[in-house]
Amino acid sequence: MNLAAPVQPLASHQLLVFILQVAVLLGLALGLGRVAERFKLPAIVGELLAGVVLGPSLLGMAAPALEHWLMPSVPSQMNLLDATGQIGVLLLVGLTGSHLDMKMLRRKRVTAARISIAGLVVPLGLGIGLGTVLPASLVPGGVNRVVFALFLGVAMCVTAIPVIAKTLSDLRLLHRDVGQLTLAAGLVDDAVGWFMLSVVSALATVGVSTGRVSLSVFYLVGFVVFAFAVARPLVRRIMRLADRSSQPGPTMAVTVVTILLGAATTQALGMEAMFGAFIAGIIIGAPNAANHRKLAPLRSVVLSVLAPLFLATAGLRMDLTSLAHGSNALVALAILTVAIFGKFAGAYLGARLSRLSNWESLAMGAGMNARGVVEVVIAMAGLRLGVLNTATFTSIILVAIATSLMAPPMLRLAMSRVSYSDEELQRKAEHDAWAEEDQGARDIAALAEIEALEEIEALEDIPAPEEVPAPEEVPAAAPAALQVAA
Repeated sequence: MNLAAPVQPLASHQLLVFILQVAVLLGLALGLGRVAERFKLPAIVGELLAGVVLGPSLLGMAAPALEHWLMPSVPSQMNLLDATGQIGVLLLVGLTGSHLDMKMLRRKRVTAARISIAGLVVPLGLGIGLGTVLPASLVPGGVNRVVFALFLGVAMCVTAIPVIAKTLSDLRLLHRDVGQLTLAAGLVDDAVGWFMLSVVSALATVGVSTGRVSLSVFYLVGFVVFAFAVARPLVRRIMRLADRSSQPGPTMAVTVVTILLGAATTQALGMEAMFGAFIAGIIIGAPNAANHRKLAPLRSVVLSVLAPLFLATAGLRMDLTSLAHGSNALVALAILTVAIFGKFAGAYLGARLSRLSNWESLAMGAGMNARGVVEVVIAMAGLRLGVLNTATFTSIILVAIATSLMAPPMLRLAMSRVSYSDEELQRKAEHDAWAEEDQGARDIAALAEIEALEEIEALEDIPAPEEVPAPEEVPAAAPAALQVAA
C-alpha cells in the first residue's frame, strides 16, 4: 500500500520571516498607538499607520531591500500574516457583538433602521452618480460603465464594523446609546453592502440572474433565523456547562469556537465572514448565556494583541506614493469628498429624522463614516475583478485612511456634549465591573506567583537539620530541651 507523503512543514526561513513580521508590526503598532493617545487620538490611528510605515509608502522608499526582505510580496508568506489578522478581526467583531444591548436596540429599532437606510441610500446614490461622470480613462477597458458606477456606489456606502468597534472601544463609547446604534446601523449597512458587492461582482464576471439574487437573500435571512432560533438556545446550554468551571478557560474557548463557526458559515454561504462573527457575538452576549467576567481575559488579548496586528496588516496594503502621479490627486479628492459627505449626511439625516439631538446626530455621522479595512477589502475586490484601475483603487484606499482618522476626534467632540442617561450609566458600570474583574484576576495570579517564589526562597534559606543523637546517647537534660523546642 502506498502511503501519502506527509505535508511538508513550514520552511525555516518562512517561519523566521513570519515571526519577525508579527513582532515588528505588533511592536510598532503598540508604540505608534501610545503616540496617538498622547495627541488625544485613539490607538487605532497609530495601529493603522504602523502598516503604512512598514509598507511601500515609507519603508519601501527609504530601504527597499529591507522592506522586500521583511514584507515580501510573496502570497505564501503574506497569507500567513493575513490569516493571523483575520482571526483577530473576527474575534474583535464577535466580542463587539456581545456588547450589544438588544433590549435597547429593540426599543429603538425604528431609529436604527432610519439611520441605516439613510446612511446607505444617500452615499450609494452619490457614488453611482459620480461613477457616471468620471472620465472614461478611469474606467478599465472592457468594463461596462454601469458596472463601474454601481461598484463605486457600493464602495461609498459600506461601513467598517471592525474599525468602528475598535474606535468605540478605545474611546470607551461601547456602553453609550450612540455607540450601540452605530454598531446596529453599521451592521445592517455592511450586510446590504456585502450583498450588493456580490451582485456587482456577478455582473462583472458571469452576469446576474433573478435566481442568483433570490438565493443570496434566502441565505442571508435563513442564517439569521437559524442563528436566533436554533443556535442561540444551544450556545446558551453549552455556555452554562462551561461556566461550571472556576477557571475562565472553558468559557473563552467556547466563545472563540462559536464566533469562528458563525464566521465560517456565512463565508461558506458566499457572504462576509465578519457578518457571521457579529451575529455569533450577539448570541454569546444574550441574557443567561456567557459569563462576561470570564471573557475579560479574552477581550484583553484581542484588543491588545490581535486587533492591533490586524489593523497594522491592513496598513501594509496602502501605497500613498501612487497619489502623486498625474491627475490621481484630483480624482482622489472627488471620491473622498463624495464618500465623506454622502455617508455623514445620510447618517446625520436619519438620526435627525429619528429625533436625536444635534450632537448625537453628528456623532452618528462621524461613527458611520469610518470605512477602514472594509474599504480596503472592497478596493482589492474591485482590482481583482478588473473594475478598478490603479487610480481609482488608490483613491478608495485614501477614503479608508482619511475616514478612519477623522472619526475618533469628531466622535470625542460630539459625545463630550451628550449627557449620560441612567441606562447608559448602568451599562457603563457593568462594563467597568468586567474590566475590574479581569484586572483583579491578573493581580491575584501575580500575587500567588510572588508568594510561591517567596516560599521557595524561604525553603532554600532553612539550614540543614542537625543530626539528633540516638536515644541511648541523649544526655539527661536533652528531653526537656527537645520538648521546649517542639
